[in-house]
Amino acid sequence: MPRKGAEPQPGARRHAAGDSGLDLETLDRQRIDKWLWHARMVRTRSAAAALTEAGHVRVNGVRVKAASHLLHAGDVITLALDSSVRVIRVLDFRARRGSPPSARALYANLTKR
Repeated sequence: MPRKGAEPQPGARRHAAGDSGLDLETLDRQRIDKWLWHARMVRTRSAAAALTEAGHVRVNGVRVKAASHLLHAGDVITLALDSSVRVIRVLDFRARRGSPPSARALYANLTKR
C-alpha cells in the first residue's frame, strides 16, 4: 500500500479484495513442493518439502534437494515414496489445490505397472 500522497509505481497493479494477483494464463512454472501438494502426491505441503529435501525427488533425472526448485511443463519427476517409485510428467499448473480429478489433470503417469 503506497504511503499517503505517494505516487504508485509505474506498472503497479491494484488487486481487488480476494484477488490473488495470479494470472492463470501465465502460470508456466511452480515450486516443486507446491506442485506435489496440488497434484496430491503428498498430503501436506510441508511433507512435499521434506520429501524433496530428503533427496527422494528427481527432476529430469537430476536429484533435487531444494523445495523451491521451479518446475516447468514437460518436466519428468521421479518420486521415491514409501512403498513405490512413481514416474510422472508435469502437464499443467494450478494456483490453488483442487479436487482429486483436477489434480490428476496436472500430470501424466509414466510408471510401468
